[in-house]
Amino acid sequence: MSTLATQVLMVRPSRFLANPQTLGSNHFQQPVPDAGAHHTLLAQQAFDGYVAALRAAGVRVQVFAQTRPDTPDALFPNNWFSTHADGTLVLYPMAAANRRLERRDDIVAWLQQQGVGRTLLDLSAHEQHGQYLEGTGAIVFDHAARRAWLCRSGRSQPALLQPLAARLGYRCEVFDAVDAAGRAIYHSNVMMAIGPDFAVVCLPAIADVGERQRVRSRLRRDGKTVISISQAQMASFCGNIIALRGGDGGTVIAMSSRAWAAFTSAQQATLAAHGRIVHAPLDIIEDLGGGGARCMVAEVFSPDAPAHCSAAGRAVAIAG
Repeated sequence: MSTLATQVLMVRPSRFLANPQTLGSNHFQQPVPDAGAHHTLLAQQAFDGYVAALRAAGVRVQVFAQTRPDTPDALFPNNWFSTHADGTLVLYPMAAANRRLERRDDIVAWLQQQGVGRTLLDLSAHEQHGQYLEGTGAIVFDHAARRAWLCRSGRSQPALLQPLAARLGYRCEVFDAVDAAGRAIYHSNVMMAIGPDFAVVCLPAIADVGERQRVRSRLRRDGKTVISISQAQMASFCGNIIALRGGDGGTVIAMSSRAWAAFTSAQQATLAAHGRIVHAPLDIIEDLGGGGARCMVAEVFSPDAPAHCSAAGRAVAIAG
C-alpha cells in the first residue's frame, strides 16, 4: 500500500483575506488592510497555477469552490479533516469560530463516494471544551514509519493526538518549537515535512537541545535524510511542503516558488534526488493566510474496496 496520496482535495477561494480570528496565534500571517476583490483575484490566480502544476505532474486534484464568504481560510481544508488508507475519515476541532464553518457535508459526501469514511472519527465536539487539534496542520503523519509528529501549541494539543494516534496505529512524537521571536509555532506543518525517505525540519526552532537531538535522531533512525532549515527558511515556507504520488508512480514534492528559491543549492539537489519538484508562486496566500503549499492540499487516501454505505451509525468519538 502506497504511503503517498495520488489524489488531493483543494478549495478555490471566492473571498480571500487575512483571517482576523487567527492573527493572534498564526505569526506567519502578515496583516494588511483587506483589499477585497483584488486580493481574492490574486489568490485565485495563485490557486489555479498551483492546481495546474500539480495536475501536470500527474497528481489528481479535486477542486471545490468556497461556498461561504465568512470562511477566509477555506482554502486550507487539510485542517478540518484527514483521510487514511484504511478508510478512516477524521474530523478535527478548530480553534477559530469561523474556521469551524469550513466543515461541509458535500465534501464529506464526496469523500465517502471515494470509499473514505467507513469509520468516521469526529473530534469536533472538543471545540466546546477548548481543546483543538487542527488536522494535518497540527499533525505531520509519517505514513511510512507510522509516526504522528506534533509541535505543541494552543491549536495543536497532545491530549487529543494520543488517543487518535493509538486508534490509527501510529506512535506519537511531541515537541516544542518557537519562531525567531520566541513565539510558539502554531502548526507543525510550517516547520516540518516528512516524505517516504526524507524530512525537512527547522531544528533551530526546537530550543531544547535534548529535544532537538531526539527529533533528529528519531527521523534518522526511521531512514530519513534530514534537511535542516533555518528560521529564515521556515519563514519562507520551506517547511510547508508535501510529498505526493505522481502519475508515473514517482514521488512529487510540491511547494511554493518562494520556498524553492529559499532552499540552498545543496538542499535543492538533495530534495530533487528524492522526487520531482513542483512549485508555483503562492506569495499572496502565504502572506495573508499564513499557510502555503502543504496547507492548501488535503490528501485523499482511498481504500481498495470502496464502501458506499451511509455515515449513520459509524461515527466514533475519541475522548481527550
